[in-house]
Amino acid sequence: MAKKQAEKENVELTLEALYDVPVQVSVVLGSTTMPLSNILKLSRGAVIELERTVGEPIDVYVNNKKVAKGEIVIVDEKIGVTLTEVVVNEKDFQSA
Repeated sequence: MAKKQAEKENVELTLEALYDVPVQVSVVLGSTTMPLSNILKLSRGAVIELERTVGEPIDVYVNNKKVAKGEIVIVDEKIGVTLTEVVVNEKDFQSA
């Protein structure tokens, strides 16, 4: 029993050492595929239609791994994301 407690404390100390490591958080509103010829014609004011509908949850990635879904919110005139679903199992993580 004491050995398991020591292992648990060791894991907690190891995790604490990682708490200050910066990670990249990205929020993906959507994506689309289009021919290069159309991309070359884009100019200011052009609208790119995404393969996601209004109100559909957006994907949240940490270091290119999908970790959650969320909804866009406005916080003090800035855009934010409210998490609505968090990935629980490691096998559920998906690369971007």
